[in-house]
Amino acid sequence: MADEVKKGVIVEFDFAAMDGAGLLYRTTEALLKEIDDIPFNARIEAQHLAGGNYQGGLAEYFAVVKTKKTAAKAAKDLADRFEAALNAAVPAAVTPAFKNFVKTLADKGVKVVISTRANLEAVQGAFADVLGDSVVLYQETAPTYGCVKWDAWRRACVANKLRNTMAVAVTGSGYGVKSALLAGIGSVAVTNDHVAYQDFGGADEVLKQLDAAAAKAVLGVLRV
Repeated sequence: MADEVKKGVIVEFDFAAMDGAGLLYRTTEALLKEIDDIPFNARIEAQHLAGGNYQGGLAEYFAVVKTKKTAAKAAKDLADRFEAALNAAVPAAVTPAFKNFVKTLADKGVKVVISTRANLEAVQGAFADVLGDSVVLYQETAPTYGCVKWDAWRRACVANKLRNTMAVAVTGSGYGVKSALLAGIGSVAVTNDHVAYQDFGGADEVLKQLDAAAAKAVLGVLRV
């Protein structure tokens, strides 16, 4: 008999469980200053980078500032530096509140996929006491600034034996909400000051943090 397909939650840990948007901003700011003392602020980030491919966004902005530096190398450097920054920051973000969020879902029979761009070997220990048959760690390497595209949500479903129609994406951006909709996945958004300007229309719920109360909201969306 085939295994029963569980209802599932894919948590975009870096942007929903922690302020990865702020960390990415600071990483980009430092990199651009080092490259060619290229100016960077929240408006520039929103106009040229947020929601887009690293290389495409950087190429667009490099054309504006007329630097001769190559966007391809800058994009690779940004991906590498952001992963390193996450390797250092993710463990501290596995808080008691987040553990309660995961436990509340798992106790109801929901499969929880914790998705991160960090190196799994570097951060797995921090998740050790929450991982199990119904809670798994998953690496997402999409080079998209502050979110993932629709195909990444679908890949996460396939890799973790979830049906998109029985899953909810927990995302940390308005762009993530839209990409989940395109993937046919319900969404719960977590906002913070850095992404507050984005459009969260289409989210089933909009929350401020992930904790046991947030898990109950997610269960409501899943109809569990």
